[in-house]
Amino acid sequence: MKLIKVLAGVVLLSSAHSALAQDAADGDAAAGANKAKICKTCHQFGEGAKNAIGPVLNGVVGRKAGTYPGYDYSEANKNSGITWDEATLKVYLKNPKAKVPGTKMSFVGFQKDSDINNVVAFLKTLGPDGKTK
Repeated sequence: MKLIKVLAGVVLLSSAHSALAQDAADGDAAAGANKAKICKTCHQFGEGAKNAIGPVLNGVVGRKAGTYPGYDYSEANKNSGITWDEATLKVYLKNPKAKVPGTKMSFVGFQKDSDINNVVAFLKTLGPDGKTK
């Protein structure tokens, strides 16, 4: 009977660890909104956002790279064939120039995976109109 309780405890701890790991991978949108303030150096997002040094980030998750209206993208970005999904954004935000050689984006990348996961979680909340989904 004690063995069964111990095994049940191990299973519960393992499940809790998996859930925590998944939550960390999914990110925290509120923390991402705070971290994304650095993105505002070049990008706008939210209602009323306009292209700036970089394109508007509203609705970026699911958007084909190089397609936001009115922004002058690099040929590298326009021809990358990328659609910005979570996995691709995570690689890009770690090192933009490695993911898209020739990009105009001068940001060196986020160093912490937790920051990247949080920023992606935040970007997922932005609809194309800048309203929070």
